[in-house]
Amino acid sequence: MEAASSDQYRSSSSSASSPARRYYLPKPGALRRPISFEDSPDWDDIHLDDSIHLATAASASINSSAYPSPSPSLPPPASGAAAAACRERKVAGATLVWKDLTVSSLSTSTNRFSDRLVKSSNGYALPATLTVIMGPARSGKSTLLRAIAGRLSAAERMYGEVFVNGAKSRLPYGSYGYVDRDDVLIDSLTVREMLYFSALLQLPGFLSSNKSIVEDAIAAMSLGDHADKLIGGHCFTNKLPNGERRRVSIARELVMRPHVLFIDEPLYNLDSVSALLLMVTLKKLAGTGCTIIFTMYQSSTEVFGLFDRICLLSNGNTLFFGETLACLQHFSNAGFPCPIMQSPSDHFLRAINTDFDRIIAMCKNLQDDQGDFSSVSMDTAVAIRTLEATYKQSADSVAVESMIAKLTEKEGPYLKSKGRASDAIKIVVLTWRSLLIMSRDWKYYWSRLALYMFIALSIGTIFSDIGHSLSSVMVRVSAIFAFVSFVILLSFSGVPAHIDEVKIYCHEETNRHSGAMVFMLGHFLSSIPFVFLVSISSSLVFYYLIGLRNEFSCLMYFVVTIFMCLLANEALMMIVAYIWLETYKCTVTLACLYLGLFVFQVIMMLVAGYFRKRETLPYAVWTYPLSFISFHTYTVQGLVENEYVGTSFAVGEIRSIPGVQAVRGSYDISSSANAKWVNLLVLLLMAIGYRIVLYMLLRLNVRKQVGRWRAWWSRIHRGAGAGAK
Repeated sequence: MEAASSDQYRSSSSSASSPARRYYLPKPGALRRPISFEDSPDWDDIHLDDSIHLATAASASINSSAYPSPSPSLPPPASGAAAAACRERKVAGATLVWKDLTVSSLSTSTNRFSDRLVKSSNGYALPATLTVIMGPARSGKSTLLRAIAGRLSAAERMYGEVFVNGAKSRLPYGSYGYVDRDDVLIDSLTVREMLYFSALLQLPGFLSSNKSIVEDAIAAMSLGDHADKLIGGHCFTNKLPNGERRRVSIARELVMRPHVLFIDEPLYNLDSVSALLLMVTLKKLAGTGCTIIFTMYQSSTEVFGLFDRICLLSNGNTLFFGETLACLQHFSNAGFPCPIMQSPSDHFLRAINTDFDRIIAMCKNLQDDQGDFSSVSMDTAVAIRTLEATYKQSADSVAVESMIAKLTEKEGPYLKSKGRASDAIKIVVLTWRSLLIMSRDWKYYWSRLALYMFIALSIGTIFSDIGHSLSSVMVRVSAIFAFVSFVILLSFSGVPAHIDEVKIYCHEETNRHSGAMVFMLGHFLSSIPFVFLVSISSSLVFYYLIGLRNEFSCLMYFVVTIFMCLLANEALMMIVAYIWLETYKCTVTLACLYLGLFVFQVIMMLVAGYFRKRETLPYAVWTYPLSFISFHTYTVQGLVENEYVGTSFAVGEIRSIPGVQAVRGSYDISSSANAKWVNLLVLLLMAIGYRIVLYMLLRLNVRKQVGRWRAWWSRIHRGAGAGAK
């Protein structure tokens, strides 16, 4: 049955709209042996040089005249002594070998690591080469890449061996860089600033010592023309194109001068021109000695020609590993030759992607003007089994095993862990970076300041000129309550900015550039100036417009109370941003989040004691715990006590009543002069408490745990639905 299906695929592949269809077959002399590999490196001749080569230096393995320049507008390469110095800057790559590597994920039904994502994969990557892991969606490409890099999640387990320079060990810190598929960049920074801050977070020393490293990384990724441009652009300039953003993500890892560079889908969301330019840049980077391993779904013919080796996966099975020309020969030997007018990667994925079976089913009864859909009428499951069986019995597989044995028989130089920046330096850098972001991000910060000023001006003018008689007491209390409520509600506008900060933290924490305590302290210190600016500017406007007590101490208490309230609320919004990080990708979900926060704050307003005294509220839920965790309760109570404790109002010509008694008819406050400080202390404790909660969430990585539970529940739900059918 398999032979018949295989023959059917051969005949269907050879048929086309033209009478005779030609296939690309490597020339007999193009392959030196069944697969041509470089000899195992002589470890005694290798010297680990931590410097990185500039992109202007010519690569030994690529003729720069044969490919377009990654950035044609860049100035010509340096000449004379400078060019010679550039050519001397090489980086010693590392040899990576993975042997019988299997990755299993946690099964929801058995609660064991039984679902195999990668199955007994063998391969290697040599210095100064590009090794691509290619395959259709859900084939295990990214899983294999993360397994080699030692970045598997807790829900995944690896079996097998990974060798670094012939020794069975993991890659130490600083010896490798890992670039995720999604670009996580800060739009408010320029390219050079982004790399400077990244270098300060990763490397020991200060800016002056890391400056040359950053400039080398900029040159290596051909970012000289964009170095001083804002990544996200502004009202007069556009944001960086996707190709340049991808280069910045890669350059951020180059500041560590890694021996090995892992890239997950480097051409993700890139057009054909940007993809080719980026791959030419990576080819030149590999020519400096760096070992580059990356995943890719498919590529153009020009990009495919830049690869040195290819690891082809389908459903976790290795269908081929070796040189790119040998892969073409392998498909031809298995009966699936590549048509000469078709991209090799398209042909590979066409043969091994089971999703094409659905297309065949859809087009089964349809006909083209030139015949049926014979070019896609094949059984991909049979093609996969045929390719896998052919590879296991081929000389290519034997050559891979012999090369692995040769690379692991003798240990090479041990890669040492590089120095890191101290936590104190990281806190200073994060604080400095956040302040710079706030000063430029008008959308989330300066617009918030304008909104606060507008609210203060609006409420202040509405309640202005109310006098200081007994009848004005509750009017002024209402003004204070309205001001506090709107100040807290407007803090929702900062949620997108907090989500961006959490996204940056998650990326830097994964790459071990930052930590929970460092991020929390850096964000806290950087938020103080902005929160204080909002507090003092809006408070001054509101305070004098409604005519509160003309005493400096009372004014300062008012400002500090608003400041402490906003500080506590900022911590709460950071917790919300961390838990609901993924909602930012969906406008509808983000709108639901805003609605939920609005409802929550309205409830906090209702239980704060203004509309109904706290002691008259139902005890369960409303009094305890909601009224005790409401910012409004302590903020309004402290501000009212600050205004009316120690004052009196005349009733007639002789009698007067204390201000506390005048307020107590509708709002409960204490007559003690120290009561307002107790409320301020509670707000301070709430600000500290929410920061501690945020730290625990970051430290325990709760978001990933929630995501794992959500995925586990969805799998169970899908399994129950399939069983019902």
